[in-house]
Amino acid sequence: MLRPKFDAHGLVTCVATDARSGDVLMVAFMNDEALDRTIQTGEAWYYSRSRKRLWKKGETSGHVQQVLEMRVDCDQDAVWIKVDQTGGAACHTGRHSCFYRRIDRGGDGAPVLIETDSERKFDPDKVYGK
Repeated sequence: MLRPKFDAHGLVTCVATDARSGDVLMVAFMNDEALDRTIQTGEAWYYSRSRKRLWKKGETSGHVQQVLEMRVDCDQDAVWIKVDQTGGAACHTGRHSCFYRRIDRGGDGAPVLIETDSERKFDPDKVYGK
């Protein structure tokens, strides 16, 4: 029986992966309503902590996530969805995945970010009007 364990803010972590490649596309949060809408519609819905509201992935960009499979972890405090990502970009920066930077070490041993798989699929300024 599905009984998600929402945190003190009423949220569970959701990991979205590309159903074909297995790439991790993004990590977001779902409240009870977002989880229910995702189950009922077959499209990914999330709760935006910054905007403090429910949002359908792709509502602005058109890059909707069609959910092909949903799983919940053993404690039911995290959700994993396998999606077909419309438009090939899940990240609001226009990239395929939000995880386009690798953490490495510079010559001095300090952490540095190295862009990898960072080709933009769309221009976020044009899509979001920033």
